[in-house]
Amino acid sequence: MSTDKIITLVAFAFYMVLMILIGVFYSRKTKNNEDYFLGGRNLGGWTAALSAQASDMSGWLLMGLPGSIYLAGSGKMWIAIGLLIGTILNWYLVSSRLRKYTIVADNSLTIPSFFQNRYRDKTGVIKIVAAIIIAIFFAVYTASAFSAGANLFAVLFGDSIDNAYTVGLIIAAVVILVYTLLGGFKAVCTTDFIQGMLMLVAILAVPIVAYMMLTWNQGFAEALLGHKIPNFDGAVNNISDPLSYISLFRDGEGNPVGATDIISGLAWGLGYFGMPHIIIRFMAIKSEAEVKKSRKIAIVWVILSLTAACFVGLVARGALDKVLFSVAPGADGQLVADNKSQTVFIELIRQIFSGNGILIFIGGIFLCGILAAIMSTADSQLLVTSSAISEDMYKGVIKKDASEKKALMVGRIAVIIVAVIAFFIALDPNSSVMDLVSDAWGGFGSAFGPVVLLALFWKRSTLAGAISGMITGTVFTLVWSYIPINGAVLGDSTGIYSLAIGFPLALFVNFVVSLISKKPSKEMIKEFESIKKVEI
Repeated sequence: MSTDKIITLVAFAFYMVLMILIGVFYSRKTKNNEDYFLGGRNLGGWTAALSAQASDMSGWLLMGLPGSIYLAGSGKMWIAIGLLIGTILNWYLVSSRLRKYTIVADNSLTIPSFFQNRYRDKTGVIKIVAAIIIAIFFAVYTASAFSAGANLFAVLFGDSIDNAYTVGLIIAAVVILVYTLLGGFKAVCTTDFIQGMLMLVAILAVPIVAYMMLTWNQGFAEALLGHKIPNFDGAVNNISDPLSYISLFRDGEGNPVGATDIISGLAWGLGYFGMPHIIIRFMAIKSEAEVKKSRKIAIVWVILSLTAACFVGLVARGALDKVLFSVAPGADGQLVADNKSQTVFIELIRQIFSGNGILIFIGGIFLCGILAAIMSTADSQLLVTSSAISEDMYKGVIKKDASEKKALMVGRIAVIIVAVIAFFIALDPNSSVMDLVSDAWGGFGSAFGPVVLLALFWKRSTLAGAISGMITGTVFTLVWSYIPINGAVLGDSTGIYSLAIGFPLALFVNFVVSLISKKPSKEMIKEFESIKKVEI
């Protein structure tokens, strides 16, 4: 192994050991379920904000999104625009009210338990349904994080280590598992805070340096002019119209971006209302003042990080010395691009920070930003899965008199099981980080988003409506994204993102079933109306 790679490996090892030590530290402070799953509802503004957004912006922020823009131009930025709008609405509409409502609703520690307490479900059916949905989609979501980590390792060390993708997958899975199992929510949030800062520094610094190097003696459009691109007709051509490539309304080949692409991109923003690993941070913030502080910090962080991620994809077109994707016939005979474009941020760092030991080590730290993005999301997903299985299914329904120690043990076993499932999903080295994230994001957004909004803002919402909406959103996403019809899944054949249809469909079903089912009790209505008077 070369000296350059040894230096990079040292930077990685230092970072991973630090994360594990944080887990060990907080393992001593975890005394009960509320500590492990919600940190004692004592998160400060900065930690809550960066933890929420770092757990949101997974490996796709530094790999999937820049790769899709590098591949297809600024027309893919509609996803980033949708996510920004969704972030703002989530913090302003959901954060404060959910924090208050979960306290009033019998101090709910998890999203499924909030649903049960909100709708007075004595059977526990809604908790079971919600917990199953969480386990299904977080297995896919966690697989995307593992795949991103394995891809990072394979790109950096593939020519020096046999089966580098699998080795990287094992390392990523083990490190994330260790500090999540040890420290619980506080460990996850603390590591997320560190990782959120590192992600922001990396995603801002790298494209700015690349842009300065690219444009020191020419304009940006001139730098793009003539850059080689493999088109989907199989030919390798030059960029002849850079302004088209950087237009929101054109794709990488200069064709107009269709209405379905814009709608699908903006629809990503709807997913925020149903993301358990994000909205659970709202439940853990210690006061209304901290909620307001967190809101501002989070929105600024998202604006900076999304803008920079998009910039990475655009700058890399002119800055990189090599082309990162090729086209070949897919299973249906249509030409498709491979997944190499998702390594664009990695290759940009390697190209810029090379030549001497100090630069290489700095590059290694920036590459840890990708690890940060991966780990900050996977740990949160595993923790929410743990709480759903132990707190909602095991202690909430199966064995209600279980001790907290036993419930914690069940939760930790659940984390291991989901991690193993995610590991096997991610074993395919051709896995697309963006595709895995989009499937899980669409599933959660459709299943939980409408339920969360109606539970918080519509007093006529009922248990039957909530369960019907959740099942509708889940089944629709699975059919739309995974079940082939006439040889192709509907998502591919229509070009419409599942969330663009799944969310309004589930909302409609929830609304209609609530109207035709029995009205909520006076006790439920009174609790609903008391929220506006609650101070935290």
